[in-house]
Amino acid sequence: MARHLIQGREVATPVRIRDAMACTASYLVRADAARAVIAYSGLDVVEVLPGKALCTLAFLDYTEGDLGAYHEFGVTFLVRPPEAGPAPRRGLRRGLSELLRDGAGVFVHWLPVDQGFTLEAGRTIWGFPKELADVDLRLSSPYKRCVVRQDGRLVLDLLLRPGLPVPAPGLTARTDAYTHLDGVTRRVPWSVAPRGGRVRPAGALIRLGNHPVARELSELGLPGGAFLTATASHVTMRFEEAKTL
Repeated sequence: MARHLIQGREVATPVRIRDAMACTASYLVRADAARAVIAYSGLDVVEVLPGKALCTLAFLDYTEGDLGAYHEFGVTFLVRPPEAGPAPRRGLRRGLSELLRDGAGVFVHWLPVDQGFTLEAGRTIWGFPKELADVDLRLSSPYKRCVVRQDGRLVLDLLLRPGLPVPAPGLTARTDAYTHLDGVTRRVPWSVAPRGGRVRPAGALIRLGNHPVARELSELGLPGGAFLTATASHVTMRFEEAKTL
C-alpha cells in the first residue's frame, strides 16, 4: 500500500470508488488520425477493424469514493500494450487473433473534472491528465446528457439514449489504464464492476463546440454516428498504484 498526501489529506492506494454512474459512447474513427492524436504518449491504437480505431467518450457522476464526489468527462482510446510491438496490418482475422493474444488497454487522453481535490489526486498519484472544467451532467431523465465547457467555451454537448438491460451479476472487468503527463507514460491497473447496465448500437447525439478538444474530435470524424453506447447506474472501481513505463 502506497500513501500520498493530497491537499493535507492522506490517500492510500488502491483507491476505491464505491458508487458512480457511468455513460459511454464509442466511435470507430480513422486509425491514422487517432495515432496522430496520441503520438505524444508513445502508445499505439488497436485497429479494431482495418484502418479503424476505437475512441470512447465517457461521463461519470462519482457519488461515493476515496476522492469525494465529483463529475468527470473523458476522451479515451483503445490501445495496444507497449510490449505487444507494432500493430498488425495483415487483415481483420490476424488483427483480432493478435488482439486476443496480447490484450488491450485504455489510454486516457483528456479528463476534465469539476473538483480540485480529485484533480490534484489524479495528476499526482497516476498522472491522469485531469483539468478543471464545467462538467454539467443531467441524469434524472431516461436520456443521459453531458455538457462540457472550459474557459467559457463549449467543448461538446453529448446526449445518450440508453438501450436494453444487460444483466452482469458479479462481473468485474480488469484492465490497464494508460496515462501520460509531464513527459511520463504510466500504466494503472484498474478494475470496474458495473450494475444496472444498458447497451445499444448507436444511440448518441453529439454537438461539438469551438474548444481545441472539439476541433480534435472533429478531425477524428465526430460527430458521426456512435458505434455503441452503454450506461451503468451503479459502478464500483479500484485503482492500483501507477507504474512508469
